[in-house]
Amino acid sequence: MKKIVLFLNISIALLIIGCKQESKTESTIDKIAVKERNEPKKTSFHLENTKEWLSKNSADSTNFAIAYAVNRTDPANFKKMDSVVIPDDMSGDIEFYLPFPLSVSSLKEINKIVFFSYPTQTFAAYEKGELVYTGPTNMGREKDKTPTGLFFTNWKAEETTSTFDDEWDLRWNFNIENKLGVGWHQYTLPGYPASHSCLRLQEKDARKLYDFADQWELANPETVKVKGTPVIVFGSYDFKAPKPWLQLVKNPKALTISENEIETVTKPFMESILKEQKIRQDFQKAAK
Repeated sequence: MKKIVLFLNISIALLIIGCKQESKTESTIDKIAVKERNEPKKTSFHLENTKEWLSKNSADSTNFAIAYAVNRTDPANFKKMDSVVIPDDMSGDIEFYLPFPLSVSSLKEINKIVFFSYPTQTFAAYEKGELVYTGPTNMGREKDKTPTGLFFTNWKAEETTSTFDDEWDLRWNFNIENKLGVGWHQYTLPGYPASHSCLRLQEKDARKLYDFADQWELANPETVKVKGTPVIVFGSYDFKAPKPWLQLVKNPKALTISENEIETVTKPFMESILKEQKIRQDFQKAAK
């Protein structure tokens, strides 16, 4: 009887060890599948004199990208500012300093989608509901507001000329509204909405989205056969108020965009987005 009990105990022990090993393996697989993110210990902000901050950080440029993004600007315009909003802890990934949620469960059916938030002057790209890229933008000024709603990327060009002024060269341009000539591209970011309705980006962000989104497919010059990647531009900007990100100094969550907000702005367009996505998938299958 003792031998039987001993045998059962050994069997149970081996089974438990086996289950633990299996769970460990599954857990490892899950961790590999999900992007690892470096979260700062705290997310709070303060105002700092720009020249003093640049002087203190001149030997280490690793914090510059975060500082530019938080102030919705680029290197050249950052230097012109009197004071800037700076995170107290800059050890995290850039997504922890910008307002979009890391994951949105209601977007899991959507292969790719890009959002532009007017009130926070930021953008975000998602794949199957997971945030894959985010950054600052400067959108349309008060008299030339960027149109809001659902759009689809259409044509793109590494370099093109503005339809508003032929002296303006636009790099990594991706058009989202062909008739109005609205698209995203690299251009100077003064740190507030200043464009003639387009979505200005830092060059690295413009290049990233240029590669991320899909172009349309045309049946002929007048007929769109397959639309590109869905783009939702939402919200409004108070042009008479101080820059919204200045609120972060008193309230680090002042600009936070919740998962529920993304779901709400997407819901009216979900049917159209999934319909166009299926058309693209069928087109790609037929092309193989």
